Amino acid sequence: MKTLLIVDASPNNQGSNTRGLTAAYAEKWQSANPEGRVIFRDVSGDAVRPLSQATIGAFYTPEDQRSDEQKALVAQSDQLVDELFAADEVVLGSPMHNFSVSGGMKAWIDQICRVGRTFNYTEEGPKGALGGRKAVIVASSGGDYSEGTPMAALNHNDTYLQTVLGFVGITDVQVVSAAGVAMNDKSVEQAKAKLLELA
Repeated sequence: MKTLLIVDASPNNQGSNTRGLTAAYAEKWQSANPEGRVIFRDVSGDAVRPLSQATIGAFYTPEDQRSDEQKALVAQSDQLVDELFAADEVVLGSPMHNFSVSGGMKAWIDQICRVGRTFNYTEEGPKGALGGRKAVIVASSGGDYSEGTPMAALNHNDTYLQTVLGFVGITDVQVVSAAGVAMNDKSVEQAKAKLLELA
């Protein structure tokens, strides 16, 4: 059974451009894959626990040696990682916040970048464990930071997510961006049209 993972990071539960776009993608994908499963993961706000010293310590403690407290600390991360391994396709809804990802998306990234699970250190350097999947980054920004614009160098949302996905082994990545929504909402419809071509 094919599985699609949608990760929504916008703190706006209503009127969010990225949430509207990821929902449209999921609907088109489900229509094309009626037997498939869609996992919706909301990482906005405090939905995902930020890293702590205790959590990092639990990550590096062998599973069979973890205390009950450590098992509890690792449980959410394990669930998030399991969702990634279950998915054939991953869609990240990530509005730009202050030139980069939102706090919720950063917390999700910190929980899924796990040595021994989503990547391993090798003689050739880190090697991701999630190859064979494809991903779509669904971005939005108030200003236009798209490639070729004077502000492109300030876009650390799209480039950061591409780096993270590549680090865990997902290199088949498309970026669809609704850029400059504060000035022109036509970009949302243009992004939707492009996105639905990918679903």
